[in-house]
Order: sequence, then C-alpha cells, then structure tokens
Amino acid sequence: MKSLKRDLSYVSQEFKRIQKPNWTKAPKMISLFAGCGGLDLPFHQAGYKSVYVNEFNKDAANTFAENFGVTVDTRPIEDVDLTKLPKADLVTGGFPCQDFSMIWKRPGLDGTRGNLYTYLLEVVNRTKPKAFIAENVLGLLTANNGAAIEQIIEDFSQIGGGYLVIPKVYNFADYGVPQYRQRVVLVGIRLDTGFNFVHPVGIRGKANQPNHRSAGEALKGLSENLPNSEHMNIQPKTIKLLKKIGPGGNFSDLDPSDPLYVKGMISHVYRRIDPDKPSTTLIAGGGGGTWGYHYPEPRALTNRERARIQSFPDNFAFSGSFTEVRRQLGNAVPPVGVIPVVNELNRLFSGDYTKVNLRGLYKWMQKMPTKQKIAFAK
Repeated sequence: MKSLKRDLSYVSQEFKRIQKPNWTKAPKMISLFAGCGGLDLPFHQAGYKSVYVNEFNKDAANTFAENFGVTVDTRPIEDVDLTKLPKADLVTGGFPCQDFSMIWKRPGLDGTRGNLYTYLLEVVNRTKPKAFIAENVLGLLTANNGAAIEQIIEDFSQIGGGYLVIPKVYNFADYGVPQYRQRVVLVGIRLDTGFNFVHPVGIRGKANQPNHRSAGEALKGLSENLPNSEHMNIQPKTIKLLKKIGPGGNFSDLDPSDPLYVKGMISHVYRRIDPDKPSTTLIAGGGGGTWGYHYPEPRALTNRERARIQSFPDNFAFSGSFTEVRRQLGNAVPPVGVIPVVNELNRLFSGDYTKVNLRGLYKWMQKMPTKQKIAFAK
C-alpha cells in the first residue's frame, strides 16, 4: 500500500492481528465492484495479490489504484469480456443492491444478466476460485420475502462441482470497528477443497470481553494535517441547532416549541456521535442533516474522521470531492471488520487444515428452508 505517512491510529494495532503466512505463491484475487478497497485492504496486508480489479466510479477507482499500486478497470462491468479474465484463488465483490426485485425471477445460471449481481456470479462460474466473498446490505435477507437470498445462494451453490455458501450477518462493532454497522457477508467455499469454513464470532461487547470500541477512542489524537481533513461549510443556524443536541442525539432532541424545530423532520437527521459509544452507521449519501456530526464540536464530521470510524488507516488517502469521498466511505466495507475472515481463509490458501467431506453439509444447506437460512445467518 502506498504510504503517505505513518499511521498512528488504532487501525495499525488492529492490523497486527492479520496473520501473513510465508506464502510460496501468493493467493490471487479478482475484485468486482471494488469501491475504494475496504474489503481488499486486509487481504493485501496478508500478502494476497490483485490480478484484476473493476470499479466503475472513477474517483473510487483512483483511490484504489493510488493506495494499492494496481491498475483498476473502470469500464462498466457489462462491457468487460469476462472470458478473458485471469484465474484467481479468491473472488470478492460488494455487488450493488439496486434491484433485487428481478433476481429471484432469473432462470438459473444461463438466464439473462439483468442484474449486476449476475456478473459476480458469472466471474465465479468462469474462474472457479477456491473461495468467494460477497457483501451486501442487511436488507438482502428479506428482499422479496427472502426469495432474493434464496436465489443467490442457489445460483452460487450450483457453480461447477458446487460451492458451500455460508451467509452471516456481521455487526462490525463486534469485530473492533467503532461503528454499529450490519452487513450480510456470503462466503462460498468450493466443495472439492474440503475446507470447513466457519464465520468468526465477534466478541466485543459480549460478557467478559472487551467493550465495543467507541467513536471517541477512534478519533483520539487525529491530526488535521492528514489527507481528507477538510471541514464542511456549515451555516450558523445549523451550528446553533447542533448545540442543542446531546451526545448520540439527533433532531428529535429538540423541543417541538423550539424555533429551530421543523414539524415532520425525520428524527435521525443531525445525528451526533457519542464519544463513549460506537458511531451509528455512516451512510453514503443524503441531503441536509445526514452528514453525521461531531460531539462536542458543533460541526459535520470530516472525511478523515469518517475514515477512522470506518477503520481505514490514516495513510490511506481518498480521491475526489468532499461529497464523493463521503460516498466512498459510506459504501465501504470496514477493513478491520474483515481481519478475522482473512485469517480464517489464510488456512485454506496455505493448506493448513484437515480436509472434511463438505457434501453432507452442502446437502443439508440445500434442504434448509429460506426462513431457517435467514435465522442461521443471524
């Protein structure tokens, strides 16, 4: 990773937990819908090598390219000849969630590629990696009354000799990220590998375990001289409003009789961090009042502060406008939250495991009703 400055945040301490095997041959990665690289970063720290990266958004692609030192294909995935992609050991993708309404209607692997998710499916089908990771929003589990996740698991399971697809809801706060952020992570393991992947359990915040990392701890010692530390212009009226909102509070803290109160305003706007708790989920877009706000200072968070909350190191610089960088961060997978997954998959790619027969588990998962799969994931 390109180093702009030595990282002094908690992220560097967390990255020390990444196990880096003495690879004789580094595992090769293909990354689709790569964004700014949150999902890829801990894998690169473990010594994995990108052989193909695709990201349509030019600013996010520049962020990825500058920090990882690799070429990023910015063509729409629909324009890429997938037959020419190199072989890979691992395929990753945070496929867009723009339209689940059609996914479940697709006639299997040979159906029309009407949804961007199907391009990730096709890449896995063509490259046959030992494993793949797909990440998406929590709503994936309930889209189309569960039919979407059922079809997605079914499609990936049928590729080649079969993949065991294990869904899991991650609350990344449980894994050391200073943010309550729930996402669905699907890990697929090729059956012939015999690798019994088990999703790591997040322990922070549990009984007799370390507390969740707070936003205050994450922002401690943050220098204003780092990249992406620009402050957003803010109106005097907004400053006055924020001063009336306590730590962890939002617009609903205002008394309805207050002159600044607006009837019908969505309560979660003007949400401020609580320095003693993880941040609420950072979002990628939205209008006034949705930027996420500092406490005790009456202002919007800087993108560098958002990066800390999203567990990016201080020497990871983002390309683009203030709004664009916010979008990249709001869409990103928190790198620290992926570390346990990296360490678990290292065993697969290094061969440090005892093979088991996955077909029995595969058949059990195939017969499991959709509602049970969803409950299993949670």
